[in-house]
Amino acid sequence: MSCGGSACPHPLIKEEEEEGEDAPGTGPEHRGQPDTGSATMAQSKGTVVLAYSGGLDTSCILVWLKEQGYDVVAYLANIGQKEDFEAARKKAVALGAKKVYIEDVSREFVEKFIWPAVQANALYEDRYLLGTALARPCIAHKLVEIAQQEGAQFVAHGATGKGNDQVRFELSCYALCPKIKVVAPWRLPEFYQRFPGRRELMDYAKKHGIPVPVTPQTPWSMDENLMHISYEAGILENPKVIDHGGHGAGGGSSLCSLIGNFTAGPPVD
Repeated sequence: MSCGGSACPHPLIKEEEEEGEDAPGTGPEHRGQPDTGSATMAQSKGTVVLAYSGGLDTSCILVWLKEQGYDVVAYLANIGQKEDFEAARKKAVALGAKKVYIEDVSREFVEKFIWPAVQANALYEDRYLLGTALARPCIAHKLVEIAQQEGAQFVAHGATGKGNDQVRFELSCYALCPKIKVVAPWRLPEFYQRFPGRRELMDYAKKHGIPVPVTPQTPWSMDENLMHISYEAGILENPKVIDHGGHGAGGGSSLCSLIGNFTAGPPVD
């Protein structure tokens, strides 16, 4: 898959010739793995690079994409979150990913996204500093680069069809490579009608032997990076509930210490 020369202006995006792909569900890497619906998999649709976190949504989406006939390359970005990356790699392979990329983009995140946002005093609703909003374009940058390296025509993400993350991911991808095709399961009727909510995803995970870090009692979706951590889902989504008690696990301020040391610009080595 190529972006067509000047259509991809970013210097880190290289044109790659499309590579042939093995048929899905073949080879030794697929033996002894969870039931991913291989008996009903469609004919291969090509390779998709999934922005993977190892959480409930993207773990289930990885298996679902394979059911739809895609060869899945999983990409996990290290943006400063507390994560067992080796365990995440093993899990993605066990779920059927043909390849797993774990990329440390934390320095780029700080220098090209956090620092400019702090310098601009960028606030959401004049109230709080940006966190997730800064990380998504950084993640998408490497997502497109890996798609180019793999000769993949598709990228995919687990953002919902009602929020801002889908826009952050997709506009970033299209800016870097206008010809890239985005698979957004939460906007596809065949996905969201099958999975109306997180409980249905948990049932799917249980059925297919997908280990996930959530339960119906603690369904929180957490997003963590060098800048912040946020929680959503479950009772946290109910605007009528003000006091969440112990829900949301921890909380508090996790502002990066570099902001406290901010003066006139980024530090000089």
